[in-house]
Amino acid sequence: MKNGQATIKDIARELKISFSTVSRALKDYPGISEETKRKVKEMAIKLNYRPNAIALSLRKNRSFNIAVIVPEVVHFFFSTVISGIEEIAKKRGYNVILTQTNEKLDKEKSSIEAMLSNQIDGFLISYSKETTEFSHFENIIDQGFPIIFFDRIPDIPNSINVKVDDFEGAYNAVSHLISQGYENIAHLTGPKNLKISQERERGYREALANHGMPIREEMILECPMGTNEEGKRLALSMLDQLNPRPDAFFANNDMAAVGVMMACRDSGYRIPEEIGIVGFSNWQFCTMLEPGLTSVSQPGIQMGKKATELLLDIIEKKVELDTIPNSITLNTELFIRKSSMRLHKKS
Repeated sequence: MKNGQATIKDIARELKISFSTVSRALKDYPGISEETKRKVKEMAIKLNYRPNAIALSLRKNRSFNIAVIVPEVVHFFFSTVISGIEEIAKKRGYNVILTQTNEKLDKEKSSIEAMLSNQIDGFLISYSKETTEFSHFENIIDQGFPIIFFDRIPDIPNSINVKVDDFEGAYNAVSHLISQGYENIAHLTGPKNLKISQERERGYREALANHGMPIREEMILECPMGTNEEGKRLALSMLDQLNPRPDAFFANNDMAAVGVMMACRDSGYRIPEEIGIVGFSNWQFCTMLEPGLTSVSQPGIQMGKKATELLLDIIEKKVELDTIPNSITLNTELFIRKSSMRLHKKS
């Protein structure tokens, strides 16, 4: 065999069978015996054979590359979404080209330009906190590139979105705090421009209203960075200045909730006896804290899988765009831990 990457002809030559038989065996065509398929696949592994991506793209008019743009790779939720994306992409023969924006609009725009120059078949996007207008997304849609937005949903007519039920998650979180006897529940919101933040605040407000509790605007503060330092600073200000002070906090994310925990400890408040705390996302560290942090879990892997399946079906023309709902909503789940359990669970 010549030096360089093995080809189908090399496999055929080694096994002394026809080129077409090797090709059909590698594609699991009917009419090829299981024994022949086994021998062909074993020889392909032995010779380190890989399909010619350029030939495939020319034959099928696709690059077999999809672009994934996320705010942060290190974010636990986005890392789980990426796992779901990669699982489906691999099964269907696509490569994933991943970039993170670090929550910067300029990086988001430059990432899109870079991806377009790399023969991308489609995009999976969760946009940055700085993004407040969406013309750069509308431009690539107008060019015919399919896009599925996940988690963070833009205000674009007829965009296709995969999201979680942020309203339901927040409503259940606050209802749980109320069931534990907390009466002055504060909310640290996310960036006001993100629909996920708006929906979580709406869930907070409706839970209070439906349980006959007053909504105090001073109990709602924006926590746009969502860091533990910011959460701690805001919680300290509320504990020091508000009367009555909060006896519970529902935070837009788990890092902000950790900041609330730090503020409570610095101020001498016991968790959950004096102050209850609930976060959102259910990061892995929630079980490692003392007390464990109650949090709303988002199905990240399921979101990644569903978004990727939709995108690839569109790319491969297995579905018509007008048959796909604009929004697919996945359910959340509240994981109750000690940080909010002032009362014993009822059996």
